Amino acid sequence: MSRFVSLKASSRLLNRRATALTTASIMRRMASSYPTSHAKIENPGKTQGYVNNQYVDSGASKWIDLHDPATNNLVTRVPQSTPQELTAAVDAAEEAFKTFKNSSILSRQQIAFNFVKLIRENWDRLAASITLEQGKTLPDAKGDVLRGLQVAEAACNVTQDLSGQFLEVSKDMETKMYREPLGVVAAICPFNFPAMIPLWSIPLSIVTGNTLVLKPSERDPGAAMILADLARQAGAPPGVINIVHGQAPTVDFILDEPRIKAISFVGSDKAGKYIHQRGTANGKRVQANLGAKNHAILLPDANKNASLNAIVGAAFGAAGQRCMALSALVTVGETKSWVQEIVERAKKLKVSGGFEEGTDVGPVISPESKQRIYDIIDSAEKEGATIALDGRSYTAEGYPNGNFVGPTVITGVKPGMRCYDEEIFGPVLVVLEEENLDDAIALINRNKYGNGSAIFTNSGATGYKFQKEIEAGQVGINVPIPVPLPMFSFTGNKGSFLGDLNFYGKAGIHFLTQYKTVTTHWRSEDAVATKASVNMPTHN
Repeated sequence: MSRFVSLKASSRLLNRRATALTTASIMRRMASSYPTSHAKIENPGKTQGYVNNQYVDSGASKWIDLHDPATNNLVTRVPQSTPQELTAAVDAAEEAFKTFKNSSILSRQQIAFNFVKLIRENWDRLAASITLEQGKTLPDAKGDVLRGLQVAEAACNVTQDLSGQFLEVSKDMETKMYREPLGVVAAICPFNFPAMIPLWSIPLSIVTGNTLVLKPSERDPGAAMILADLARQAGAPPGVINIVHGQAPTVDFILDEPRIKAISFVGSDKAGKYIHQRGTANGKRVQANLGAKNHAILLPDANKNASLNAIVGAAFGAAGQRCMALSALVTVGETKSWVQEIVERAKKLKVSGGFEEGTDVGPVISPESKQRIYDIIDSAEKEGATIALDGRSYTAEGYPNGNFVGPTVITGVKPGMRCYDEEIFGPVLVVLEEENLDDAIALINRNKYGNGSAIFTNSGATGYKFQKEIEAGQVGINVPIPVPLPMFSFTGNKGSFLGDLNFYGKAGIHFLTQYKTVTTHWRSEDAVATKASVNMPTHN
């Protein structure tokens, strides 16, 4: 199969070049063509920054190799942006904010409308970038784009979400309260959702009148780069959306740069706690989504077939690399005998490269991640658990060098075991047993995390009891991954979230804006008649 396919029937296959390609030239060519296989790239290029609506070459002395997780072939080299490049991105955002903050809400809404249209037109291109760089199956990568697209669509409702309050408080005196943008804001994004998480920030920053400096994961920045340029095409002025790259030095710059007013972060516990502590100490707003251990309770009255399929899909989809992956199953009573059927269904999942048709589980992001998952499975054995399905030493046919871990099921798990206490972030399901619902709920509530939890039951009363008593912030009743659509907000809690305002929805709008109240006194006796205008207002 060719590595590229044309979006237009008349387009030719891309010719490989003898010299390295810059991000800009790659993007121009991929606008009409995109990768469709894991074939080796003969001359991988260097990823550029994106500032003032332009791709910018980096003068970095340090470069981070980005490998296709299915093959470990080099895809591109990502710069550790220099201090000068980081400052230039904030300079651009600060300058753009001076005028963008005064643009009308309808003009910003129109950019959002255009942005949604362009994402839809480039859906396959975005998904292909995700599959190549992150390793997701192509259908799952399209889902990644979809969930981000839905946030962009919801952002088009900004005229309602930013409506203020008004009251005539006295004769000829009025008070109004409304929300204004903060200024320059930043987003630090994880590797596991290369399109969705940037889209938690880009459209909301635009419609609220802020300007954004975004750091995608150095492991898969391609989708974010595409999205930044789509924002330009949608009408975002220069400096409104900027992309910088790198690791800890870039994060520290964002945390310490005084012109950045707010930071959105999704990632690990250690990084999230550090970012929240240092960012808030510097007077910034910080919303930080951290680790998770999402549980599901399986009750004997559940629809067995539907529940087992849901559990398998939620545990092993995206190779378990979702912050809302269903990684812990709590069987109640007789349902412990159903686990073998979960094992049999998991065995049937196809593990291969994400571009391969019919693939269910792709590779994990890196060899280091693969080894860490192996180590946790090893520890479960040593601590007395049973490996009911072992995905270690798995090799996908045709991909001998990929970062593959097969679906793994561990039974006999207890709190205190490493495989339970840590977020594995791989295709591993740990199974715990309880004799009744109350004990199962108590077990889950003792866990430090609170991202999400689910229950499988045919009893409405049982579902309601679970909903009221469980401490997780996102609850599913016969729904294994209860991530709310963006007319709501992502509401993980406990040890899974630091901050006061959650991501997207009205909470996301409020995170990026601040209240202003204005009280005016215009005496009616001072009114002066003026000639009326008959022209249709333009709101410009």
